[in-house]
Amino acid sequence: MDLDSNIRTYPDIGERAFGNKGRILVSVLMYTELYLVSTGFLILEGDNLQNLFPNMGIEVAGFEIGGRQSSVIIVALIILPTVWLDDMSILSYISASGVIASAIVLISIFWTGAFDGVGFKEKGTLVSWRGIPTALSLYAFCYCAHPVFPTLYTFMKNKRQFSNVMLLCFILCSFSYASMAVMGYLMFGPSVQSQITLNLPTEKLSSRLTIYTTLVSPITKYALMIIPIVNATKSWLPMNGKKRPFSLFIGTALVISNVIVALSLPFFGDLMSLVGAFLSMTASIILPSLCYMKISGTYQRFGFEMVVLWTVVLLGVAVVILGTYTSLLEITRHF
Repeated sequence: MDLDSNIRTYPDIGERAFGNKGRILVSVLMYTELYLVSTGFLILEGDNLQNLFPNMGIEVAGFEIGGRQSSVIIVALIILPTVWLDDMSILSYISASGVIASAIVLISIFWTGAFDGVGFKEKGTLVSWRGIPTALSLYAFCYCAHPVFPTLYTFMKNKRQFSNVMLLCFILCSFSYASMAVMGYLMFGPSVQSQITLNLPTEKLSSRLTIYTTLVSPITKYALMIIPIVNATKSWLPMNGKKRPFSLFIGTALVISNVIVALSLPFFGDLMSLVGAFLSMTASIILPSLCYMKISGTYQRFGFEMVVLWTVVLLGVAVVILGTYTSLLEITRHF
């Protein structure tokens, strides 16, 4: 991006490296990842609402809709107006509160374990080899923001601080992830669920605060995931397809399809594992390495850098194959 000011997005980098095919590949991976992450938001919301209100259900035209399904539909209706917005600056400020929300969740989880009678006394197997592919896939999902880095870099006022910003973000995220993992396992051991909020005693104030905070955060971030897909879809349409009514229709259709997928695949952990293994690992590890080698010409010069990059790519491919297979296997077991 420093060499060519025309490169502003991740697909631009793919096009610079591998032409139009590179742009298409990067775009498909990027937007598929955003779509599935937004689907995961709906699954998360439905699971936690059902945990808070287990007897909730609605009846429509004589058809009874269960608690979890009705929760997903209600959340989708609440989120839908945010997808219709043209000005995303308001949502971007709201979504920045996610940092505060993460801190609140972390502190509340610690409080529940330390002072609300749960304790940190559980024990389990030190290493579960069967879980390694899933764990690696989830690690990849946790660090899957790479596709938006070019956009962040483009809009930074002081681009010299980009590396420092990335370092600080990764340190804070790693601390948050590690703390949550350790506390969750010490609190609930092998019985900890894919969402720790489903393990929490809902009668405790700290637990309810954690769940409510978890519910609010995805609502503010959902539109930020869907709007890029809406804009990309509009760019593929003729001029008439870019008018306001078509934009509303595309956004609504995406939310409806998200609801259908969320109701069909209600397995948060397995879905995120699949996203991490297949999409995040490809978009965040394999493609950036390949694009860098192609653009810089490193692939033509045998040396330490090329060996390291090809090692990273091959390890990434191994995780993609093994993690995707394991995730699909776990999903099919639910049916």
